[in-house]
Amino acid sequence: MVYTAMISPNNLANFLDQYLETAKYADEPAIVFRPFGRAVNRLGMVLEPWPGLTDWVKQEKLDALFVHRPFKMEMEELPQGVGVFASHLPFEERLALGYNSRLADSLGMTGLQPLGRRKGRPLGMLGDVPPQTVGAFYKSVFDVFGGREDARTCERNEVTRVAVVGVMTAELMHEASERGAEVYVTGQMRQPAREAILDTGLGVIIVGHHRSGEWALRLLAHVLRERFHALTTCLPKEPVTTAVPALPKPKTLKAPAIP
Repeated sequence: MVYTAMISPNNLANFLDQYLETAKYADEPAIVFRPFGRAVNRLGMVLEPWPGLTDWVKQEKLDALFVHRPFKMEMEELPQGVGVFASHLPFEERLALGYNSRLADSLGMTGLQPLGRRKGRPLGMLGDVPPQTVGAFYKSVFDVFGGREDARTCERNEVTRVAVVGVMTAELMHEASERGAEVYVTGQMRQPAREAILDTGLGVIIVGHHRSGEWALRLLAHVLRERFHALTTCLPKEPVTTAVPALPKPKTLKAPAIP
C-alpha cells in the first residue's frame, strides 16, 4: 500500500505562522487570506498579483497561492476552491533584508547582532565577514541576489563588518557606522539618508525591493519543501514586473570594480 501525504490548509498555515513568527505582528491580517478546504499539493508563490495571474494558476493546476502583497487581489477571478495564504511584514522582516540568519549564511556573516527596532522587532542585522576587498564583497552580494540597482564604494580598502537592513534612514546608517560596519546593504534608496552616506563614508548596496523579495520567495519555497516532502512549489518562470516605483538614483552612488 502506497501512502500519499495530504497537506491540509491548517497544517500549512500553522507552519507558516510559526516560521514567520506572525504572533509578533498584531496588525497583520491572518495568514489564511482566502479560506479553503482542499488539500494543498501544488502551491504557487508570488510577490503580488499581476494581470496574468489567473491564467497561470489554471495552467499550473494550483491548489493555493502564497502572496506577499495580496492587497490588490481580485478574489472573484481566481478559480473556485483555490486558497490564498499571505504575509506582508513578517515575510519582509523574517526572510528578506531583515534579521535573517539564512541570508547571513549566504553572505558569510557571523556574530549577528540586531540593528534598529520596530515595536521590539529588529529591523536588520550587523555581522562580521571574513576580511576581503570591497570588490569581492560587492561581488558576493551580486551573486546572492542576481543583481543590484545601485552601489557606492566605501572609503576603506577592506570589508570586515556589514549591516543588512530592510529600511534606510540616516539614524540607522550612523548607528551602523558607529558599530563598525563598512557597508550597508538595503532594498531601496531613501532620499533622507543621502547625506548620511557622505557623512559616514559607508559603502552602500541597493539590492532592489523586488529583487530581495524574489530571493525571499525562493527561500520560503525551499523551507516549505524541506518541511512538507509532498509539496510542490511553483514560482513564475519569468520575473513579474511590479507596480512599486523605483526611486531616482543619486549621482553620488558609484560601484567599485568587481573582479
